[in-house]
Amino acid sequence: MYTYIGRRLLQMIPVLFGVSVIVFALINLTPGDPVAILLDQDATVEEIDRLREQLGLDQPWWLRYLQWAAGILTGDWGESFRDSRPVLPMILGFMPATLQLVAASMLISVGVGVTAGVISAVRQDSWFDHVTRVGAFLGISMPNFWVGIMLILLFSLHLRMLPASGRGTLLHIIMPAITLGTSGMATITRITRSSMLEVIRQDYIRTARAKGLPERMVVYKHALRSALTAVITIVGLQLGFRLGGTVIVESVFAWPGIGRFAYQRMMQRDYPMIMGNLLMFATLFCLVNLLVDVTYALVDPRIRYE
Repeated sequence: MYTYIGRRLLQMIPVLFGVSVIVFALINLTPGDPVAILLDQDATVEEIDRLREQLGLDQPWWLRYLQWAAGILTGDWGESFRDSRPVLPMILGFMPATLQLVAASMLISVGVGVTAGVISAVRQDSWFDHVTRVGAFLGISMPNFWVGIMLILLFSLHLRMLPASGRGTLLHIIMPAITLGTSGMATITRITRSSMLEVIRQDYIRTARAKGLPERMVVYKHALRSALTAVITIVGLQLGFRLGGTVIVESVFAWPGIGRFAYQRMMQRDYPMIMGNLLMFATLFCLVNLLVDVTYALVDPRIRYE
């Protein structure tokens, strides 16, 4: 297992290198001049050329990439075009809020999704199964921003139970976490239900029941453990995407996380900050995929990495 983990960590290097090259090239090919955004409209040509030279934007993009990559290897992620602050400390400063929001949303998605999926499979074609399937369909169909706005209208404006924006207390995270976790909860419910229906029809499940094992043990110890492989795959993918896809939810609820911060800096054409955010997201996504693969072996003893 340790050899496998080490090999996967080494494989992350060319992946991150390829991602950084492609993203850096695309950013520099997009319309918009960061110098024009930083300076006033009445700035002279000399001032524009001087600032472009100070920021290194007068050099070819590939040369600027090599300089940026060399800084990454030494721990220097560059400085922001906007306020000349170091990139890495700013990213790490906004990251805890996003990690808190993602963790809360995953707790809701996995807890409710797996529980509803298991009960729906065990009680197939019951009223609970029909309600669960309809709810899962609605959860997948509703966009995040609409769910967030509806929650604000109901719980903030009408009932005045929860704060509409910001971060501070436990009440502040309830609506953003539900909004971010709704579609994932619906997907996990459907995957859990279909996996459980396939597993509970296997011969070893019939044998366990024939031996007189309690139904709860058959379902949760034997069937659910075998069905979790597919669920873990979906959970890992959702976790990776949520780490880099919280922009909409953080914008709706004014949540001070890295997604909202990255969007603001992207609109300002802050190239060092954009590249730092994308590199952080890509690294976290690779680590999540590695964690998912390792979890497979812990859940299913039949899976071994050599």
